[in-house]
Amino acid sequence: MTLVFVVILVALVFTYTNGFHDTANSIATVVGTKVLTPRQAILLATVTNLGGAMVGAAVAKTIASGLVDSDVVPAASSSHMLIGALIGAILWNLLTWYVGLPSSSSHALVGGLCGSAFAAAHGNLGAIVWAKAPAVGKHWWDGGGILYKVVVPMVVSPVLGLVIAFAVMCGLYFILRNWRPLTVTRVFGKLQLLSSAYMGFSHGTNDAQKTMGIISLALVAATKAGTFDQLPGWLGFFRTPEGADPKSQHIALWIKVVCALTMALGTAVGGWRIIKTLGHKLVKLQPVHGFAAETSAATVLFVTAEMGMPVSTTHVITTSIMGVGAAKRLNALKWGVVERIVWAWILTLPATAGIGYALTRVIQLAGWIQ
Repeated sequence: MTLVFVVILVALVFTYTNGFHDTANSIATVVGTKVLTPRQAILLATVTNLGGAMVGAAVAKTIASGLVDSDVVPAASSSHMLIGALIGAILWNLLTWYVGLPSSSSHALVGGLCGSAFAAAHGNLGAIVWAKAPAVGKHWWDGGGILYKVVVPMVVSPVLGLVIAFAVMCGLYFILRNWRPLTVTRVFGKLQLLSSAYMGFSHGTNDAQKTMGIISLALVAATKAGTFDQLPGWLGFFRTPEGADPKSQHIALWIKVVCALTMALGTAVGGWRIIKTLGHKLVKLQPVHGFAAETSAATVLFVTAEMGMPVSTTHVITTSIMGVGAAKRLNALKWGVVERIVWAWILTLPATAGIGYALTRVIQLAGWIQ
């Protein structure tokens, strides 16, 4: 039973690092355009992240029962597997935060989960749900597994962020072509407060839910293994029966509240290194650019969260900023910074999968699990 609580603790540590690592996603543009001070922006992001985390649970359900086959991974190994996955994601978050790269916490967690599941199942690739076709008459995004819920959205969502932001910015250039620059700055300085709040809310609907799914997955495994059979009645809320399918997996209210508050606390700490990269180094931003980037990215995030896709907030807001910069002019982007960011994206899944696999194998070799 102690091991289950360790999983919950490590999951909350990940949520905390996710909060300060991904704070930049919500506030980099509003800080870069000087509409808000960093302290004001962090306060806004904290409140809106908290609100978003409490809305819906589709992403949490995907993580809880849509990526790993619990029938292939031994029940006794589940908690160790989750610890390996979470530690791998935490280490990657800290490394990319230290060097100031806006990498994906979502993909770090998914990569760590896949690597750990592969190790826990002793090299059985069946531990990972690669693809689960949608039911007859349903859309492709109603399917399950890594392909439908991670790989396709991983490619499509940044492209959508880039294209939508480019189109929105071009439309704004056309609409505002006769406006005085001072008027544009004043109007969009106010509008960017709304777009930044929208971005923070959408970030909460996606990112905080990942850890809700991990905690639910740990509780489901422990319940199936009979770990909680001897719990007194007042601790009965820990018992979490497995849902009939990923979309029916129940996420308890207490899990939502704890994860939302932890994410908000991490957000309040801030991620200044990444804010500097996104808000200042990538492209020079004005309030109108920040409004276009945030509105475009937030819309993509909100829609994918409703579909249960744990997409990367970082990827979407970064490509949205790129789209805004490209609409301005192609050489407005600092391509050296873009290259470093893209490399971080490419390496995230394999790096965290490798770390998760290695950590779980070490646990196995130490004799803690078979």
